[in-house]
Amino acid sequence: MTDGYDVLLRDGGIAHVRPLRTDDRQALHELVDRSSERSAYLRFFTGGRNTAHSYMDRVTSDKYDGHALVATLRGRLVAVAEYIPIRDGSADLAILIDDAVHGHGLGTLLLEHVALDAATHGVRELIADVLAENQRMIKVLRDLGLDLTQRFDGGMLHLAIAAEPTARLRAGIEARDHEAKRASLARVLAPRSVAVIGAGRDERGVGHKVLRNLIDAGFEGPIHPVNPNATEVAGLTCHPTVPDGVDLAVVAVPARHVLQVARDCANGGVAGLVVLTSGFAEAGQPELESQLVRVCRTAGMRLIGPNCLGVINTAAHLNASFLPHHPAPGRVALVSQSGAVGAALLERLNVSSFVSVGNKADVSGNDLLESWEDDDGTDVIALYLESFGNPRKFARIARRVGAHKPVLLVKSGRGGAGDRAVRSHTAAAATPDVAVDALVRASGVIRLDSVHELIDTAKLLSAQPLPRGRRVAIVGNSGGPQAMAADACEQQGLVVPELPPGLLRARTAAALGNPVDLTADASAEEIGAAVAALAASPEVDVVLAVYTPPFGSGLEQTRQALSIAAKGAGKTVLACVVGHDTLIDGHLPSYAFPEQAVEALAHAVRYAEWRDRPTEPAPASFRVHERTARQLVQQELSAHPDGRWLSPATTARLLDCYGVTMVESIEVDGPEAAAAASERIGPPVVLKAVGPVHKSDIGGVRLGLRTADEVRQAYHDMSAHIGPQMTGATVQRMLPGGVEIIIGGVNYPAFGPLAMVGMGGVMADLLADRAFRVPPVTDPLDMIGELRCAPLLHGYRGSPPVDVEALADQLVRVSRLLEDLPQIAELDLNPVIVGSDGATTVDARIRVAPCEPPPSLLLRRLR
Repeated sequence: MTDGYDVLLRDGGIAHVRPLRTDDRQALHELVDRSSERSAYLRFFTGGRNTAHSYMDRVTSDKYDGHALVATLRGRLVAVAEYIPIRDGSADLAILIDDAVHGHGLGTLLLEHVALDAATHGVRELIADVLAENQRMIKVLRDLGLDLTQRFDGGMLHLAIAAEPTARLRAGIEARDHEAKRASLARVLAPRSVAVIGAGRDERGVGHKVLRNLIDAGFEGPIHPVNPNATEVAGLTCHPTVPDGVDLAVVAVPARHVLQVARDCANGGVAGLVVLTSGFAEAGQPELESQLVRVCRTAGMRLIGPNCLGVINTAAHLNASFLPHHPAPGRVALVSQSGAVGAALLERLNVSSFVSVGNKADVSGNDLLESWEDDDGTDVIALYLESFGNPRKFARIARRVGAHKPVLLVKSGRGGAGDRAVRSHTAAAATPDVAVDALVRASGVIRLDSVHELIDTAKLLSAQPLPRGRRVAIVGNSGGPQAMAADACEQQGLVVPELPPGLLRARTAAALGNPVDLTADASAEEIGAAVAALAASPEVDVVLAVYTPPFGSGLEQTRQALSIAAKGAGKTVLACVVGHDTLIDGHLPSYAFPEQAVEALAHAVRYAEWRDRPTEPAPASFRVHERTARQLVQQELSAHPDGRWLSPATTARLLDCYGVTMVESIEVDGPEAAAAASERIGPPVVLKAVGPVHKSDIGGVRLGLRTADEVRQAYHDMSAHIGPQMTGATVQRMLPGGVEIIIGGVNYPAFGPLAMVGMGGVMADLLADRAFRVPPVTDPLDMIGELRCAPLLHGYRGSPPVDVEALADQLVRVSRLLEDLPQIAELDLNPVIVGSDGATTVDARIRVAPCEPPPSLLLRRLR
């Protein structure tokens, strides 16, 4: 962290936090000089500033033994916070903040970071001595969210603060981060004034198009074209530079001028930049992009782009883009990393807001999720992304947002074979796309395969109430499309139930079952009445109306009848008007083909079920020996800095730290040792080669050996067949029969760990029957239940049921292991034999590799 990182303040400003350096001495003295006498007294308990100046000399000397962070704002050092270890896991805590930035949330943020850093360095308790009159600091410490005790001593309050993070701290950090994110984008997404830098008279120019769109959309605030070579553009007075007080600046100048424009905007107090210009990281100029970000961050400006289309907010009549048309107002907020995809989506979706993030140098999908979470004009959030900046943070934010607003995602890059270097079953299966699926599954995000699917699903979710269940009534005027709809429902796991007798009476009906075929002669009135009647039935959760024009009363009259029936239904109603994709009267989604409608409905049903589930339970609590496990891994990496597959003995010791049950095993280095081990364990035994990853593929496993001679001969044969790749063997007690399952794990640097369960043994790769989760696994039984082989565990065709609870326990323990130790790159327990009285790992492989510890999700910071 030598260079530090940027953080958002409560008011949306941006500060830079980094470790204290010895060359900060002069800046610290200047901070003391700017502090009031009272601030110095409250911090140092003495009158005057002499003590403060002396202290700043000491903390920047070689003798300083504390840990200190400083914060800069617009290049000026404005705060210093520290903890100094004193005894037995305790440390003194102190902070000084520039009077000018009090009330911006910087003190709370620095204390969060200091406390988290202290905890990682083994500090268990932070001690703060605060004058009783310093009520502001006392409130900050009490509101931080850490457990504390306090006692008064004269005029001093002695606070002992536990450094261990708590649920209250996590909730407080999340709430404070959300507030800061919203504040930082408020003047960008809903600006009071806009400058267009690079707006010229040429109507073909990007800047002119943006200016024209702003005017034509009816933006009510001041619009400032900026062009030193013109006095007027599009009837507006032109400025040579950005005028003061502008909220949003849209930049449409060549890439070589963008940095200077950004500096001018910084000097003018602009809140945010939208850089439309290309020629940055996407064109092989990452350093230029980094410089642009640094200018914006230092000035406290948020940056959208570069290489983007612009931003739109229909409620604010803001169209700061160079799109050729104005999108229709609606209830969907849309972010797109691709300009072309964004433009295509806007032609088909009615939106509340649109942000083209381009290169995502600063503002990302995570930021926009935070901003739109509380937007009253947005009911659905749709994202087209090509990459995740912080995928685990995305999952955490999306889970919170998804609890009351659906989040739709199209993520490109589903293909690819993952990391070709990995060799375990789990790592081969856990491609990066699988990691994305696991992340979004855990957070309730609706992941879609195509832009067309996103449009269909967003249309339904933004216009209709969520389905109350899976029971679908299908009604219409043509049997073929209705039968196709019923087939699609069955494929999607939706139910097309039998309808109660007498529910419908229709003059033209050919079939009053479900689907209800009213025949081609059915009038608009009859179709509308049928929809209304079905929606009123307690036996129905969703009504799907299927109409094939031009029969009956014709297209327009039938649409109107469907619209009226849907408006008063109080349930989910959608339509398939064959050949026509539209949103009827702004509230009834209509699809060209039955499969489209059912697919969108299935996504809505699954999302509604996710929302109805109880809050996810806390991770299981059980005793582990985490410190011992860390020491084992560290010893391995010290001896093998590039990492390696662990020996069977070390693997068993590591798994034992987490209570993972392994079969009795003895590691041997030759045929005589193998024979002796078999006599100690007792027949029958299994002999397994050590060295090859997939032993079964090359004859490295021999089962059911009953005598020492059989074991001795098996070792000879195995060694001769495998050759130097075999570095030894293990002798194991042979277990009675059971169901073979694989439990696995893999760690991706970007996504973090994934846990897997699936059909094990030699079938692991052949059947590819697997389920993945992001640790900690809190729903092991649901995860196991997703497997196609799950019936085998509960007793299938006369086979006895096995101990699924024991398998679930092992899965939870492995997920905890993966979460605690990011150095575990790959893990396979295959097979785990699940019997009637337990689940025992028969074979285990673990590969460790060096890795940087992932940044804490509690550490508030910008990418």
